[in-house]
Amino acid sequence: MTETDAALRTLAQNVRAARARAGLSLDELGRRAQVSKGALVGLERAQGNPNFATLVRLADTLGVSVSALLEGPAEGRVRVVAADAVAPLWTGERGSEARLMLTTTGTPTGTSPVEVWRWKLEPGEEYPSHPHQPGVVETLSVTTGRMTLIVDGAEHPVEAGQTATFDGEAPHTYRGAGSASCHLIMTVHLPPGPSSSPGPVGGA
Repeated sequence: MTETDAALRTLAQNVRAARARAGLSLDELGRRAQVSKGALVGLERAQGNPNFATLVRLADTLGVSVSALLEGPAEGRVRVVAADAVAPLWTGERGSEARLMLTTTGTPTGTSPVEVWRWKLEPGEEYPSHPHQPGVVETLSVTTGRMTLIVDGAEHPVEAGQTATFDGEAPHTYRGAGSASCHLIMTVHLPPGPSSSPGPVGGA
């Protein structure tokens, strides 16, 4: 079995399990996440190649992190993840990329899971993120370079050494600024439990 086949099998198992926990049919999950039933059937059979935006919509609708859909069982009490060991989930035409490094595990006492991302944004290149479910909070810490964070249409410059935070349910875009690559660490704080919103999640 190739690494791709193994990853698809893990994704299929995790989506089926999360859908069962949320008590959603394929039709209902597809309606809320704006994903066709045919695509969901293929995904749960470890077929197809879902893109980043589809994974984000499914994770939001199921109330789990993206990495919870992609990862197998946790191993050990301490995890050390190298950036070059994680494939980008998004790459831009100019060389920008986003890598989901890991997700901390939530607890029954109410501690919410947190995703940790590494982003590289090239000057002028942007990624428009779809609005997340209510309760999601994003924090961006720029380590080198400059970026422009756009939330609800308002632009906010963020430079090396600065950190910004905002509610992820608002429409938002990340854009590289200046003349050099921008590197940043993003944390996404997720609310506990599956989404109970009856309406569809916004598209990417």
